[in-house]
Amino acid sequence: MAILSEDELIQIRRHLHEIPELALHEQETHDYLLEIIKGFKQDYLTIEVPKELPTAILVLIKGRNPQRTIGYRTDIDALRVEEKTNLPYSSKHPGVMHACGHDIHMTVALGLLNYFSEKQPQDNLLFFFQPAEESESGGKQAYEKGVLQGKFKPDEFYGLHDNPELPAGAIGCRMGTLFAGTTEVNIDLWGKGGHAAFPQNANDTVVAAASLIMQIQTIISRSIDPIQSGVITLGKIEAGTIRNVIAGHARIEGTIRGLTQKMILHIDHRLKDVCEGIARSYNMKVKLDLNQGGYWPVENNPKLTKNFISYMKNNPKVNFIETAPKMTGEDFGFLLAKFPGTMFWLGVGDPGAQLHSATLKPDEKSVQRGIDAIKGFLINRMEN
Repeated sequence: MAILSEDELIQIRRHLHEIPELALHEQETHDYLLEIIKGFKQDYLTIEVPKELPTAILVLIKGRNPQRTIGYRTDIDALRVEEKTNLPYSSKHPGVMHACGHDIHMTVALGLLNYFSEKQPQDNLLFFFQPAEESESGGKQAYEKGVLQGKFKPDEFYGLHDNPELPAGAIGCRMGTLFAGTTEVNIDLWGKGGHAAFPQNANDTVVAAASLIMQIQTIISRSIDPIQSGVITLGKIEAGTIRNVIAGHARIEGTIRGLTQKMILHIDHRLKDVCEGIARSYNMKVKLDLNQGGYWPVENNPKLTKNFISYMKNNPKVNFIETAPKMTGEDFGFLLAKFPGTMFWLGVGDPGAQLHSATLKPDEKSVQRGIDAIKGFLINRMEN
């Protein structure tokens, strides 16, 4: 197979868009990707499907004079969203959609892989088609199961995320944190139920939960540096069954966001303190569960990111935009805590939509422009 044309890449993207699948169930996507990859020139390629993570694909391209192994990761899963784009290539899987643009991510990765399968790179290149980014912490699973070891261990790692707010094909990046880390928060309070007319004989978890929620709001406003960033959102509360019965149990669910792992751990610690205080104050059991999984902050490596930004800024063919950090989460952050690397944005020019939106329509011109920019960077990186 020769180097794929832009039209061929768009057709691949549209087929991927039609077959979205949820985390760890990306079998049809996996099989289609593997079929495409096996159609590339195989002279320098080693393809492996890890038994520990069977919908993942690893492709190692042997360099002609390798000094390092440069990793490139793309996520392959989709979201539980009912598509409302009315596109002729809309999702064929009811209730599931590539509403976060992973079909664009995969197509760009395939374009890069295709190019370097034809034009042998100087360094080794590792392409990691990763399942379960949206949930189940696929990056963390891959690392902990030893998928990224031995010849498949990258010396440095790169990955992109599409951005509908940026013009199609633009590259966005920044020093420091690109995406926040996230932690799921679940709090259960157990008191004693009773009749509404006899509160002295009960222990009201609704009152305790209300106090807890108000105290939690002070963690951000009074326990962290105002020039740093952290968020606690409590999005769900459940308690009681009827208006005239005091609730003996309440449950609060929410999320923490922070731009550094140190910040998230600090918020975690303060949240534990507040919950312990409420338990003592209201004489009830309060159970706090914190689940971060692999969704660590995406903290870009200073040296590699400086080099990446310098190349993109100085390339007249690239529309480079320095971006602010976002409070959205991405499990590539866990991998960047284990391997030095950089994550960046690829603009897809759909400013009226948001990521995870049922109406997201990326501009397909972004695919070839993204491939050209990243290809140029990788070639430059291998020469320096």
